[in-house]
Amino acid sequence: MPPSRRTGATPPIPCVLGNTDLVRALGLAGIRSAVVAPPRSPVASSRFAAGRIPRADNWGQPQRLLANLVRYGEHRPGTPLFFQHDGDLVFVSRHRDVLQRMFTFVLGDACLIERLVNKTRFVELASEAGLPTPPSVVLRPGAGGDPPEVPFDYPVVVKPVTRRDVVWKPIAHGAKAVELHSSGELDAIWPVLAASGVEFVLQELVPGREDHVESYHAYVDEGGEVVGEFTGRKLRTWPPAYGETTALEITDQGDVRELGRWCMRELGLRGVAKLDFKRAPDETLFLLEVNARFNLWHLPGAVAGTNLPALVYADLVGRRRPATGLHPGVRWSVPWFDLRAARAEGMSLAAWLRWQARCETRHILAVDDPMPFIQGLVWRRGRRALGSR
Repeated sequence: MPPSRRTGATPPIPCVLGNTDLVRALGLAGIRSAVVAPPRSPVASSRFAAGRIPRADNWGQPQRLLANLVRYGEHRPGTPLFFQHDGDLVFVSRHRDVLQRMFTFVLGDACLIERLVNKTRFVELASEAGLPTPPSVVLRPGAGGDPPEVPFDYPVVVKPVTRRDVVWKPIAHGAKAVELHSSGELDAIWPVLAASGVEFVLQELVPGREDHVESYHAYVDEGGEVVGEFTGRKLRTWPPAYGETTALEITDQGDVRELGRWCMRELGLRGVAKLDFKRAPDETLFLLEVNARFNLWHLPGAVAGTNLPALVYADLVGRRRPATGLHPGVRWSVPWFDLRAARAEGMSLAAWLRWQARCETRHILAVDDPMPFIQGLVWRRGRRALGSR
């Protein structure tokens, strides 16, 4: 039993493997966090950070990261643990037997997590469960031979099994996927794919820009109850096609919500999750991926009235769940990248400044918590630039 569930005990400080978006979402509910981060990172500079645990690479140094967490948690049994990125999700899932001795967390079945994170296994899972995904095939270029015949029409997109920057970035140059319009383009990129040594997924393209990507966000407890949920829509990304999100808004889209609920029930997924859909020109929704972890959307979601991290924290420590509501239209952005994305779309600087002035939440940048931006981003980059000179 977590210590906070015993009468008179102080609720524990959660441990967060994540960035300022997750820490701020918890902070808005009055919850400060111990952050797993480098010394001068933005999240370590936040006023919502109550302590720092040394960070280690979740892919390259998992045993070192585990040792750091065990060292922290062995004297703090019942500490809630939050995790934001794919690498953190896989790390926690694969080391759950050790971590659950000192931490509490919400997490889906281990086998299910592996199948969700690995895109080739997700193709098989989606087929078994009858999920509405675009037609897809698995590419194994490392096995040698020529590119396979594609069993559906071009254009198509290529995605890595698991997106690790060290492998994927040289191929896609910052994008999450590569779009191909003919078999000749597949032939041209095949040697590069083969040299990477990993598997890929080839998927039929769903027409539409990035602002056709909509998402369902939910926290489902162990009993299968949907404790909190909201929907959202991408506005812009950088690069403009298949890039990282630079601007988004919270929505209350009924068909996305209903399909998201259905998919989670079919998967038997518990905990927090984000399901990405793309809306085709005929309004059909296609499921692109499922992320069973916390994410940047939880900050604008909290401001919109549904704070999923705070709901999870309440369940983990035995508190009453906070009230939920939803005020759609709350926006989030990364201003320094979103300006590029907006200009690439043809938006004028004046129009973008007006939009940005009305934006309710931003990555790292917050008036009531300025140090992540000043000390963790501007000062750190300034010192690096001066040192290089």
